[in-house]
Amino acid sequence: MSQLNYLEKLLDGVEVEWKLLEQLVVDKFWIMPATPKFNEGETIPYITSKNIKGGHISFDKTKFISREDYIELSRNRPILAGDFLISMIGTIGEVAVVKESDLAFYGQNMYLIRLDETVIMSRYFWHFFDSPRMKSHFQAVKNNSGQGYLKANNIDKLEIPIPCPDNPEKSLAIQAEIVRILDAFTAMTAELTAELTAELNMRKKQYNYYRDQLLSFEEGDVEWKALGEIGHIVTGRTPKSSDKSAWGNDVDFVTPSDIKNGMRNIAFPSRRLSAEGAASMSKVLLPSGSLLVTCIGADMGKTVINANDCIPNQQINAITLTDDSVQVGYLFHVLTAMREALRRQGELGGGTMPLINKSDFSKIVVPIPSHEEQNRIATILDKFDALTNSITEGLPREIELRQKQYEYYRDLLLSFPKTEEAAA
Repeated sequence: MSQLNYLEKLLDGVEVEWKLLEQLVVDKFWIMPATPKFNEGETIPYITSKNIKGGHISFDKTKFISREDYIELSRNRPILAGDFLISMIGTIGEVAVVKESDLAFYGQNMYLIRLDETVIMSRYFWHFFDSPRMKSHFQAVKNNSGQGYLKANNIDKLEIPIPCPDNPEKSLAIQAEIVRILDAFTAMTAELTAELTAELNMRKKQYNYYRDQLLSFEEGDVEWKALGEIGHIVTGRTPKSSDKSAWGNDVDFVTPSDIKNGMRNIAFPSRRLSAEGAASMSKVLLPSGSLLVTCIGADMGKTVINANDCIPNQQINAITLTDDSVQVGYLFHVLTAMREALRRQGELGGGTMPLINKSDFSKIVVPIPSHEEQNRIATILDKFDALTNSITEGLPREIELRQKQYEYYRDLLLSFPKTEEAAA
């Protein structure tokens, strides 16, 4: 069904009037008081634009004010349940609906609107306002001085489509039907996300369980060797950023930020080196099929196999196998299973962040069963790894599809035709 036919059926021939937002509110005002005295021992949160996210108020990383200051600040400009707060400075155009459970709090850098709910439904307005189209509009009209900000007029003069304005009861019924459809798509997206996340967590638990079982060996069952005995160990390097000749598009340059959780193979790092740059660091050039392990900081212990020849930076230790009795796929699973152990070992140095240097990395001991047993273990764990990654990769794709469906119907249901007079 075409957009026009769908809207005509929904509206059933009624008029649509585009009204200024300031005509649809019972109150509106800036929340921009003089900055109060903060005290971590107090209990009233004091938020800013940054705390308005995804339709809700986040009370993470807030400061606190006394109840006396809160009462004084909110005396003439109270924040009530059901009010809309719009971020106006720095982070702009985000909107949140105040819930009863949010109260009491205060803040700054926000604009408050209190809708006239005899004319416009709260959820109807929220679907209209919280859209990429509106965010693009605010980016276009914002004042770019300082951190960037919106003016009250940027909000007050927004045009909102009101169906059947002369018959409030019918108008609200039409709005309610639009809200019902859009809320259904929102709920479907949330339900799908919950289901796929639960499935992903179950697969991860299965993978971890079987990995731990398969890699648990009794004393004397297998040979244990240090990494330095089975391969060539290097710690990476980074050319100077100012050395333009070192950077290009010839050889992969891998950093910890390129290595994502759950990744097995690294093929497309964010930066590459020139042939000249790579040649200047030939001692740390890794052939494809090496194992790269992050060796410092909160993300240490992430392990990947490089798909292409590469040079890692200095926050990565790597091993290129020289012992033909060891399979790279098997060792990948062994080192992945050791991530927490590697982190604990890195913390033994007593520094400000965990670190395993090249020497200590070379001394890490791993179990080496027979070639056939390595192959069996790697094959089983590869299957679990593939199942987990298929869900991990599929999750954002499915959510994106649902989100596009929601956006399509939102635009369809809220793109009312304007009369020539209103469009002028």
